[in-house]
Amino acid sequence: MYRFLLTPRWWGINVFVLLAIPFCVFMGSWQLSRFEDRMQDHRAATERIDPADRAPARPLDRLLPVDKETSGELATVSGRYGEQLLVPDREVDGRTGFYVLTLLRTDEGKALPVVRGWLPGTADADRAPAAPSGEVTVTGSLQASETPGSNGVPVQGGLPAGQTSAISAATLVNLVPDDLYDAWITLDKGDSGMKAVPATAPQNTGLDLKAFQNLGYTGEWFVFAGFVVFMWFRLLRREVEFIRDAELGLLPDTVEPDRDGSGTAARGGDEPDGGDRATESRSREAEPAP
Repeated sequence: MYRFLLTPRWWGINVFVLLAIPFCVFMGSWQLSRFEDRMQDHRAATERIDPADRAPARPLDRLLPVDKETSGELATVSGRYGEQLLVPDREVDGRTGFYVLTLLRTDEGKALPVVRGWLPGTADADRAPAAPSGEVTVTGSLQASETPGSNGVPVQGGLPAGQTSAISAATLVNLVPDDLYDAWITLDKGDSGMKAVPATAPQNTGLDLKAFQNLGYTGEWFVFAGFVVFMWFRLLRREVEFIRDAELGLLPDTVEPDRDGSGTAARGGDEPDGGDRATESRSREAEPAP
């Protein structure tokens, strides 16, 4: 009964199934591994920004450039505070307020953005405490430059003078004349009574949309593999039922089984085919009436 599996048509179906299932399983497993990698990166980044688990503070120049390994590490740097800016619409502990950001000019001749703390309410320069004067040494969590629209950074434009929407060299270069580090730090202890801004995990290491897309793709590939198996069994079942019906003589008159189990159009037994009947009908119509 199952000799039809050796026909060319079923050879093609079987080869497709044997190739499709491993491919779907491989792609699903790969997407799952990508999701697990993002989970691991997120876990490692969270551990790095936990003060209890971080290594002792190191000089800033040893941690640059900022990457997934150095983001969140404690950095220490000396210099003099310069121009001060406000970063509005930032949340800390579920409350909206603003960061107080001050540029620290180092001995290298460059300026490092330092978030000295957070205050609740609308950004107001009169409420922001002045930075300490003279030479200072600050210690805080190293952070990569922000990108508007990601990691909770709002996309804003048309801000008043003295405010910036993102803490990044690309944004600040248009606001200050200093040569800037492509990084910033947030103090572990808020300055002048302000609340300290907690460090955040680097971009592309959290459970963001891309991570859950990987998880969704994992499910899709495994569903595809199951669908291929389902369709193969369905075709097999239909073919077996067709052969059984043929053996019992239950097929319509217009179909008769081949030896390989597939059906073909019949000639209707001893009855004339459609062409002969049409010719006979035209002949009778052409005969003259008596």
